[in-house]
Amino acid sequence: MDVEEFLKRDVNRRQFLDRSARNAAGMAAGVVGLASNVSLAESSPNERVVLAGIGVRGQGKFLTSSMAGFSDVRFKTICDVDESVIPAAMKSIEKAQGVGPNFVTDFRHVLDDPEIDGVVIATPDHWHALMAIMACQAGKDVYVEKPVSHNFNEGMKIIEAGRKHQRVIQSGIHQRSGAHFQSAVDFVRSGKLGNVKLAKAWMIHRRKPIGKKKNASIPTGVNYDLWLGPAAKRPFNPNRFHYNWHWFWDYGTGEMGNWGVHMLDIARWGLGVELPEKISASGGKYFFDDDQETPDTQTVQFSYADKTLLWEHRLWSVHGMEGRNAAAAFYGDRGTLVVDRGGWKVYDQKEAATSGTSDQAVTHHRNFVDCIKTRNRPTSDIEIGHTSSALCHLGNIAYRVGREIHFDKKQACFVNDEQANGFLGREYRQNWELPQI
Repeated sequence: MDVEEFLKRDVNRRQFLDRSARNAAGMAAGVVGLASNVSLAESSPNERVVLAGIGVRGQGKFLTSSMAGFSDVRFKTICDVDESVIPAAMKSIEKAQGVGPNFVTDFRHVLDDPEIDGVVIATPDHWHALMAIMACQAGKDVYVEKPVSHNFNEGMKIIEAGRKHQRVIQSGIHQRSGAHFQSAVDFVRSGKLGNVKLAKAWMIHRRKPIGKKKNASIPTGVNYDLWLGPAAKRPFNPNRFHYNWHWFWDYGTGEMGNWGVHMLDIARWGLGVELPEKISASGGKYFFDDDQETPDTQTVQFSYADKTLLWEHRLWSVHGMEGRNAAAAFYGDRGTLVVDRGGWKVYDQKEAATSGTSDQAVTHHRNFVDCIKTRNRPTSDIEIGHTSSALCHLGNIAYRVGREIHFDKKQACFVNDEQANGFLGREYRQNWELPQI
């Protein structure tokens, strides 16, 4: 079906309800069936890679249209539980590749299609891990948006599934593909800043409050039960739906998982660290009197054996640190380097080395497609994505328990801390538990 046909079509309400009912009826059987009866798609040796997009509003629309612009990529199918977002996504893909994709409302139809080599997942956070794992089991390669998981344990499960099924998994931490971010990290690690023991990352900007809204009827064309998936069953509320889901613990990970994962990834990369030993956090909802659950103000300290990594976000201010609103900084005894998406600069040195910006997103998308063909690990492989996402999860846990927490990296849990360990995973709605790997 092309875009014009879709745009002109008057979706029959009875057909939609019938389709939604069939989707819902197949949920339990679909989850069990994928785990036990999968037909693994072969790694595509062909020039053209066939992809599908799951979640195509906002970031998903951008990702699919970007990759559809590659001459060796074809988006066969897009999927979203909200039919209202389909026309714009179809139009952008058709513009990029010359023909519009098919669409479905249940992602399992995508996983059942043997022609599809890989999936691009840009759903709310609470769906990332389950879809990624099921895609691996179905023999698909995966591009999964950041954070790669809704909680720490999920990230480990994605790694396990990817390695077992020998899948390419690119996390959406696209700054890793930026040449100027790479050169900044190279400069930090070269020793030209001297001894670097401290790094900071931050996001300072002014968001708008989301207000307070009452529960409402489910919009026409939305399969809300499928949208909830593994999350607890709750009435539909427009403030917990499009984009604002970021600020509710059931579905999102707050600003740490939204912007924090990008800048913390660069900071830990340059500092040469992975998971910390101790984490402490403070903050709260100081400015927004609305429905949001996650903090509008948050600072986190990640402590390592001989290094420290700091995070801060303020969602009510426009004055950033070091003259930049979203950045990472490395402090050495011979100089300081600050990097953001616009470039980097060294301070407190006579030569004051600098770099301009570089492409990040398109290069990152290209790397994913290339790795599907070569079977190499991508620039932001799932292990990288998990570790940087885990920093955000650990920072949020420290905030939620309200005290310093001690993490055992070998056991992947907190030391004698039942409360904190309870936040490493989540409760899953029946029939939407994580599959056994």
